[in-house]
Amino acid sequence: MSNTILEFKNLVTEFHTEGTTVKAVNDISFKLSQGETIGIVGESGSGKSVTALSSMRLIPSPPGEITGGKIIFHNSLGEKIDLLSLSESEIRKYRGNDIAMIFQEPMTSLNPVFTCGNQVLEAIMLHQNLNKREAEALTIKLFDEVQLPDPKRIYSTYPHQISGGQKQRVMIAMAMSCQPAVLIADEPTTALDVTVQKTILELMQKLQREHNMGIMFITHDLGVIAELADKVVVMYKGKI
Repeated sequence: MSNTILEFKNLVTEFHTEGTTVKAVNDISFKLSQGETIGIVGESGSGKSVTALSSMRLIPSPPGEITGGKIIFHNSLGEKIDLLSLSESEIRKYRGNDIAMIFQEPMTSLNPVFTCGNQVLEAIMLHQNLNKREAEALTIKLFDEVQLPDPKRIYSTYPHQISGGQKQRVMIAMAMSCQPAVLIADEPTTALDVTVQKTILELMQKLQREHNMGIMFITHDLGVIAELADKVVVMYKGKI
């Protein structure tokens, strides 16, 4: 837990609604190191998810806008990149590649008309210079790594044909496909039952140890944070 990998400096994200401006994230600063898990906790509307979406530059605009601060990514060459100063085409190189995100509800994150394997394969071919056969082999290897039963069968199934826990494992495989330096998990176990939750959390810890990732884990469950996090950021009304 030495090297800083992602740094939030005085981040301000606002939403403009009819006649009013809401500062969803209001001047927050914290650092994430390699191999470290930061738990971001707070009630609904405290700014947890907006913080995560800001780092991926996925704030819907309008009505949202990042109006202040910096988000500095420290790459493997020791360079410091301010993600907020990049153009849309430049940020795409980092999004999913260096910084990946697992969303709260796997059913809405996976496309129902494509097989699970195809969706991970697409992410791999987008970011890595692999042909289709190599990408397919890597996808099946990832499904095995996230402990999906019968990875070859899951590769050709559609999201509605598998359970919620298995869908979340497919999402984790997709997020891990480019071996990101930072993994953002936005309440990834909320929709799952308690026993499945436990296995998903253990899986994330295992992958973190193997890849030395920094994890930002967003939740309102302090029990999960007690198990998982090295450091806790508590948010309330957009502030820490």
